[in-house]
Amino acid sequence: MHGFRRFSLATTLFALLGTLWHPVCLAADEAIVAGIEAMEAGFPVQVLGSRLMAHQALSAFYGANGYQPAWKSAELRRQLIDSVEQASHDGLNPADYHADILSGLALRPMSDFSEDLRADLDLLFSDAFLMLSSHMLVGKVNPQTVHAEWTANRRQRQMESVLKDALQRSDITGTLDSLRPADPAYRKLMAARQDLTRLLGQPWLPLALRPTIRPGDRDERLNEVRRRLSLLGELAESPATVTDPRDYDAELESAVMRFQARHGLEADGLIGKDTLTALNLIPVERLRHIDATLERWRWLPESLGDTYVLVNIAGFELKMVENGEEVLRKRVIVGQPFRQTPVFSDRIRYLVFNPTWTVPRTLMIQDQLPRILRDPDYLSRLNISVYRGWGTDRERVDPLEVNWPSLNRNNFPYQLVQEPGPQNALGQIKFMFPNQYDVYLHDTPGRGLFSRAERSFSSGCIRVEQPFDLAERLLASAPDWSREKIDRVVSEAQPQTVVLPEPVPVHIQYWTSWVDNEGRLQFRNDLYNRDARLIDQLRGTAEGDTRYNTPVAGSGPAQDKL
Repeated sequence: MHGFRRFSLATTLFALLGTLWHPVCLAADEAIVAGIEAMEAGFPVQVLGSRLMAHQALSAFYGANGYQPAWKSAELRRQLIDSVEQASHDGLNPADYHADILSGLALRPMSDFSEDLRADLDLLFSDAFLMLSSHMLVGKVNPQTVHAEWTANRRQRQMESVLKDALQRSDITGTLDSLRPADPAYRKLMAARQDLTRLLGQPWLPLALRPTIRPGDRDERLNEVRRRLSLLGELAESPATVTDPRDYDAELESAVMRFQARHGLEADGLIGKDTLTALNLIPVERLRHIDATLERWRWLPESLGDTYVLVNIAGFELKMVENGEEVLRKRVIVGQPFRQTPVFSDRIRYLVFNPTWTVPRTLMIQDQLPRILRDPDYLSRLNISVYRGWGTDRERVDPLEVNWPSLNRNNFPYQLVQEPGPQNALGQIKFMFPNQYDVYLHDTPGRGLFSRAERSFSSGCIRVEQPFDLAERLLASAPDWSREKIDRVVSEAQPQTVVLPEPVPVHIQYWTSWVDNEGRLQFRNDLYNRDARLIDQLRGTAEGDTRYNTPVAGSGPAQDKL
C-alpha cells in the first residue's frame, strides 16, 4: 500500500485489527472489503489524497456485488472521466468527483498498479459516479441549508442500483445524462452557459455609473458599451457604419433597449445606473447565476405535471403549461425583500370568487393597527369588519367601541376581516393550494403596479395580472364553467368556492436566469440575495452520503408535497 496516503485501505484494516502495519498485498476483493470496513468504522478513507464520500452507497454497492472490482473496462472508465470533466456544463465542480486523479492515473492499464491500488482506484471510480449521479439527480446542495423557507420535492433513487444498472448496460454516459432534469429548459440553459464561457478572459473593467447617457449624447463610455453589447449578442454592427463610436445613435439605442428588456429593466434606452450595473456584470458572475438556476432545477420533482402553473419570483412572472405548450403568461407581484415569497410546490385545489380577507395576525399588528390609529375612517372605508375571538365563537363588534391605542402584540383579541368588494386586498378571486406558508395566488385592486419593471410589493402572496384568464384555463374541464359564467359570478359580489375537477400542480420558484421562448438568455436581479450563499455551497467541498440520493452539501430528508 502507499504510505503517503492517510488511512490507506490495507493500513486501516490492520489498524482495526490492532496489528502493526507491515508491507502486504491484498487481493482486489480483500482490499475492497478493507476499505468498506474502514468507512463503516468511521475512518476518513482517502485514495491518493482524495477522500471517499459516498460511504453508505459504496458499502451497499460492493456488498451486493460480492466486493468484486467493478471498473475493469477501460471504455467505462473513459466514459466516467469524460462525464466528470464535463460536470462544469451543469454548473458542478469536477473536483468534487476526483477529476484530477481520475484524469491523471485511471486510464493507464490496471496492470500498471498493485492489487491494493487497483482496489483503491475501483472505489474511487465508484465514488465519483455515485457522487456525480446523485448531484445530477437532486443537486449538490440541500436547499433547506441555504434557505429555511425553501421546500424541494426530490426525486428518489437507490444510487447503488443506478451504478449497477449503468455498468451492466455498459452506458455510463447515457445513465448520467438520464438523471438530469428532463425539461428542455434545463438543456437550453446548459447550452447558454457553454456559449457564455467564450467570454471568459475578456477585459471587463467597470464602467462609471454616472452620469446617465441619453440618446443623442456623446460619451467616452459608449465605445466600451458597444463592445460589450456586441459580445453579449445585442449589437451587430460594422465599425465602418459608425461615424463616431462615442455617439449614442439609434442603432445603439435599440441594442440598449433589447439589453434592458433581457435584464428585466425599464426598456427606456437611458443608460443609467441600473443599466450600467448590468453591463458591468462580468462573465464569470453571469455563469454563477446560471449555475444557481441549474442547481434549483435539480431540486424540482421528476415531472412538473402534464398541466401546471409555474411562478418565477425573481422574474415577476407566471406561466401555465399544458402538454408541454405554454398557454398563458402573466406578470405577477411578489413579496417584498423583508416578506419574501417562499419556494415550494403544491397543487391548486379550488378557487374562491369574491373572497373575504382575514388579515394575518402579523399584518394586523404591524400594518393595520398603525393605519387605524392614524385614520379613524380606515376600517369603514375599506369595508373591514372587526370580530372578537376566532372560529364559530367569534363575535362581531363595533370598531368605535374598541380601545385601539391600548392594543399591541401581546394584547390583540380581535380579527380583522375585509368583506368582498372592489377594494378587497385579494381582489375578486384567489387560487388556493393550502400550505404551511399561507401563501396563494390572488387578484388585487392595485393593478397599476403591474406596469413596474420590479414588482416586489406584497406581503408574501402572489398577485396575478388578469387573473380571470388563469381561472378560465383552470376551469376549462369543469362542467358549465364558461368565461360568461365566471363574469356573472364575479358581478354578484358573493363569495363562492369552486373545486377544480383535478388539482393542478403549482411550482413557485426563484430563477435569476433562464432561456426564453425565443432562445434569448434572460437575467434578473437577485431580488432576495439568494444566489450568493447557494453559489458558495456549490463551490464548496461536497460532504455527506448518496445512498438514497441525499444532497451532499447539507443533508436532509427528501420531501414530497404533491
